[in-house]
This record gives sequence, structure tokens and C-alpha cells, in this order.
Amino acid sequence: MTKFKFPIIFPIVILSFLVALECNGQSIQAKIETVTGVVSSENIGFTLVHEHIMSNFGADPSDIDSYDEDKLFKQVLPYLKSLKESGVETIVDCTTAYFGRRVDLLKTISEASGVKIITNTGFYGAAADKYVPEFARTASTSELAAVWISEFEEGISGTEIKPGFIKLAFDDGIPSELDLKLFEAGILTHLATGLTIAVHTGDNPLAVKAQIALLEKYNVNLSAWIWVHASKSSDIGYLTEIASKGAWISLDGVNKDNITSYVEMLKVFKSKKLLERVLLSHDGNSYPRGGAVRPFEAISISLIPTLIKNGFSDSEIHQLVVVNPGNAFSVRVRKN
Repeated sequence: MTKFKFPIIFPIVILSFLVALECNGQSIQAKIETVTGVVSSENIGFTLVHEHIMSNFGADPSDIDSYDEDKLFKQVLPYLKSLKESGVETIVDCTTAYFGRRVDLLKTISEASGVKIITNTGFYGAAADKYVPEFARTASTSELAAVWISEFEEGISGTEIKPGFIKLAFDDGIPSELDLKLFEAGILTHLATGLTIAVHTGDNPLAVKAQIALLEKYNVNLSAWIWVHASKSSDIGYLTEIASKGAWISLDGVNKDNITSYVEMLKVFKSKKLLERVLLSHDGNSYPRGGAVRPFEAISISLIPTLIKNGFSDSEIHQLVVVNPGNAFSVRVRKN
């Protein structure tokens, strides 16, 4: 494999290659939904799996999807173009409905920047349920799933844009009935669509156990589930235990000040031959309520060069930022 060459600014160029997935012992070509249409996994390239192109987190839910579009484009487009020049091909956007999701703007931004963007269906149940719509509190599990399945089958908000994954979130502590209902609806949606379930969970082992129990109840393989913000857990042994069962472990808080801790975590996964279950990102935001960019280039600038200095091979880095995202977000039902 050709060695990566690092320019002074945004130091990474990664070539994508065909990702073969195994399903019931047979190699299949993965399909991934983006806001500009379906792509195969061989074309996903270097992918950041948990970022926000824009969001209005903290705003009142009644005005959550309103943006100054001129200002938005002037700030976001140059930033994404610079990421594209550095080698980033795809960004998974984790801003949900009722949290600031605007798929029409995402499509415009994707087409103008050349960066593929994956959007989502689902509701954000953290933040004390502030961004869960009122109807979801009384709707049944199947009624919630029907809403999300409809977005996948018919498109989001009257467009032809389809979600590429299901985004959910748990609050801290003992999971609430609402969080569990939303997650169960997510499982039903996965079984109907093949979309992967990414769940804001953080350092909450009670939520992890509850989610795994529901996946097992429906005979859904753990590879259909992403433990989002797993990097907030200090129990690396528990992270590797869950990874060994097939789950995706999302280490998605990379920034310029914590590179050493991420390298150490990745060394543990490597020692246990579990790099194939790890996802990397920053949880950045290129337009946070109209504020300055919360950057998401530290993986390119700092983490990857440091990994190379610590003995990680080109193929291992490629596994982390190209192969694993292609596998994680491929659209297919994953049952035991």
C-alpha cells in the first residue's frame, strides 16, 4: 500500500478501496445512503462518523431548524472544502429532526463542497428529552417506527433524500421509559430498513446493558448498533468487551488536546485485535447556532501522524477511517 504523505496543512490523503462485507458467509456490495443519493462502500473514502454540519443545540425547539442561510454557506462551505482537500470524503451528520436537521441545506452543501454527507432519522432523547417531539411521548413503538421507516422509503420532509442511519440518544443514569421506547422503535426501523442504529450513550453502562438486552430480544446482531461517545467511558476493559461481541465503539471526541489518550485507547484495541470495531470522529460542528466552527480536523492533523509514529500501519489507519465506516453504515438487516 502506498505510504500516506502529509502536507503541512490538513496532513492526510487516503485512497478509498472496495470494502467487501460478509453477510451469512457471502461477500456483498454495501449500499450507503447519502443526501445526494446511494453510493457503494468502495466510494465512501475517508469518513468522519460523528460530526454536525450545523445544529441549533440549546435553542428553543420551536425555532430549531431556522438558519441564516447566507451566513451558513459562507462559513460552512470553505471549511468543508478544506477538509475535502485534506482527504475527507464523507461526513456523517448527527443532527436529528427537532434538533436542527435540514436535509435540503445538507444537499446544497454537499453538492457545493464535494463532500458526501449522510443524514439520519430518529429523535434525540438526551438533554432531558428537550428535543423529543410531543407526539412521540404518547405514540406507540410501532407508530414511531412507522415515521422513521416512511422517511427511508419515501424521503425526508417531502424530498427524495433518505436517511443513512438511525440516530437516538439516552440521558445519563437509569434509562427512562421514553428512551427505551425510542430505542425499541429504532430496532423495528432497522429490521424494516437495514439502517444502523447510532445511540448517544456516553459513559452509561446501564444504558449499554439495556440497549444490548433489547437487541437480543429482537435477535438483532450487535453490529447493527453504534455505542456513540464511548470514549467518555474510562473503563477500557468494558469497551473492548462490548467490541468483542460485535458492537461498534465510537471514539468520537478527538481534539488537539487529547491525542495521547486516543492513541493509548487505540493501542489497547489493537493489542486485542479489535481495531475493526472502532470508529473515529470529533463531534465537531461547522455552524453551532451560528457561532464559530467547532473544528473537526484533529484526526487528520494530529491523530493519524501520531498513530504512525506509534507503529500503526497504513492498513490499520485505513481500516479505522475508511473500511470501518463503510461497514458500519452499510444498509442491511443484521440478525443473529
